[in-house]
Amino acid sequence: MMTLLEKYAKLAVQVGVNVQKGQTLIINIKAEHYEFARLLVKEAYACGAKRVVVKYGDDVIAKEHALHQDIETFTRVPQWLIDENDDYLSEDLCRLSVYAPSPGLMADVDGEKLAAQAKAQGEALKRMREYTMANRGQWSLISLPTVAWARVVFPELSDEEAYQKLFESILYAVRINENDDPVEAWDKHNHVLAHQNKVLNDFNFKSLHFKNDKGTDIVVGLVKDHVWAGGEETSEKGTTFNPNMPTEESFTMPDRLNVNGRVYSTKPLNYNGKLIDEFWLEFKDGKVIDFDAKQEKETLQQLLDTDEGSRHIGEIALISHQSPISDLNILFYNTLFDENASCHMALGRAYPMNIKGGTEMTQEELLAHNSNDSINHEDFMFGSEDMSVIGLTYDNQEITVFDKGNFVI
Repeated sequence: MMTLLEKYAKLAVQVGVNVQKGQTLIINIKAEHYEFARLLVKEAYACGAKRVVVKYGDDVIAKEHALHQDIETFTRVPQWLIDENDDYLSEDLCRLSVYAPSPGLMADVDGEKLAAQAKAQGEALKRMREYTMANRGQWSLISLPTVAWARVVFPELSDEEAYQKLFESILYAVRINENDDPVEAWDKHNHVLAHQNKVLNDFNFKSLHFKNDKGTDIVVGLVKDHVWAGGEETSEKGTTFNPNMPTEESFTMPDRLNVNGRVYSTKPLNYNGKLIDEFWLEFKDGKVIDFDAKQEKETLQQLLDTDEGSRHIGEIALISHQSPISDLNILFYNTLFDENASCHMALGRAYPMNIKGGTEMTQEELLAHNSNDSINHEDFMFGSEDMSVIGLTYDNQEITVFDKGNFVI
């Protein structure tokens, strides 16, 4: 019988990135997850990968760099790194990231320094980001626990108990258990999401009006010819893949100039290792004109000031409050999971696939259709159990999309 980790590796490689024969796979993973990396490499070669490149990271070491390097050294992106990424892009490339956050680790690090590094890397490695966000090749994001992350999620438990509970919760969220085949489970799940997307696309809403008792009252305009997506995607070369595992969302492209009102967060945002919490954003004509936060307001300011596009949104996503991840009632401090428990929006760049013909458009053409561009794409959660969503069609019909936090269409 396959172990649960072997099942996870099979799911990530076959359904997540769906590695094809002759492809190069890049795996980004924490150093402490080296055993899982070995399983991924083995599975990728079994699927016919031409080459597998494993890139290890360590957040504690990254913090030491942030604390002790001067700003010039810390923000410098060497030419060899840019050339390396461009070289990968010349191949038939797919990417798998195994993410484990370290919530609050960077709390005592200069936020401006972190923001400067993120901006420098975002600009220097822009071509790789565009390759991913336009689905030119397959990509996928999954998670594995670390002790440090588990301590934050379950502070009342011992390290061993917290780690095990987080591991079990992650496996539940990605539909892995001892008895079933997760590949088959995801095939069924993707069919459910595809039907949900079709219903939303058939309505062809002009805008969505979100309201709840927390104070959210915001109208999000949608670009003309927008496309709802979620679950399985298709690369430029026609290969299916699942970019996020887990996923429960249907998401599309907002009109960057047509968002008006105020939105209140319902979960913390882990940004550059700092937790922004209990914040609100006020939008006028698509742009954030005012904001506040009870925790890490300065970090929120740095995020919004990264570039012009960081004050506009590039994604709006719908998720019923009653969903598998929401029902766990766990705050993961990991956007990959928390965003799939709640309606969310993203400050920053839009996905070109969320507009008809978008993956063939230039960035200038996308902007002309009111798509947003930025080096950021930061999701934050604002859904709640009392959220109402009213969709407005182009013939001015009002359709109730959500009632009491859940889909009703």
